Amino acid sequence: MKTVSIELEESLAALLHQTNRSAQDAAREMIVMELYRRGVISSGKAAELLGVSRVDFIQRASHLGIPFFAATADEWAAEKAVIEAL
Repeated sequence: MKTVSIELEESLAALLHQTNRSAQDAAREMIVMELYRRGVISSGKAAELLGVSRVDFIQRASHLGIPFFAATADEWAAEKAVIEAL
C-alpha cells in the first residue's frame, strides 16, 4: 500500500471531524466515487475498493447524485426501440 499525505485547512479538517470519519476513509471514498463517476472503474471494482457490497456502493453513489445508468436520450430511445420490436 502506498501512503500519500495531504494538507487540509483547519476549517475543512474541522468539518470533516464533524462527520466522525477519518480523513483517510473520506478521501478513499471520494477518490473511488470520482473514478467511478468518470467511468475509470466499474461499480463492482468500486465496491471492492471500499469493502462494501455492490448494491451498497450503488446506493451510496446515488445518494451523492452519481447515476448508476448514464445514457443519453438517443441511447435510451434506441433501447426502447429494441424492446418494442420484440
